[in-house]
Amino acid sequence: MIPSFTRSFIAEARHIDEMGHVNNAVWVQWIQDMATAHWDAAARPEDREQYVWLVVRHEIDYRGNIDLGQSVEGTTWIEGGARGAKSLRRVDFRDSAGRVIVSAATTWAMLDRTSGRPARVRPEVIAPFV
Repeated sequence: MIPSFTRSFIAEARHIDEMGHVNNAVWVQWIQDMATAHWDAAARPEDREQYVWLVVRHEIDYRGNIDLGQSVEGTTWIEGGARGAKSLRRVDFRDSAGRVIVSAATTWAMLDRTSGRPARVRPEVIAPFV
């Protein structure tokens, strides 16, 4: 069971926008990368094979940023289990001082890989994450 998942990111030149900070689209990509890595690390093999998760909604609060060469530590977890085919994933990115500088609440929907249709998240599928 891996109820939360942590990963570090370093701001590279390709991540920096014209204001000299990590671009908002990069934060979204890192959020998605963390969600996928958490799923791959914690989900049962049969669930990874049968289901795929897609974003329904991102809500992101930007309280700070990092510059070229700086790093952040992101932590993600599922909040409140699942409702139907959806679950709410939280992500906090902390700077080197430990301050949360970016926080996200992202709604994901689980789809059956074969049919492409939403699939109800059963307790055994969400269990490794809560």
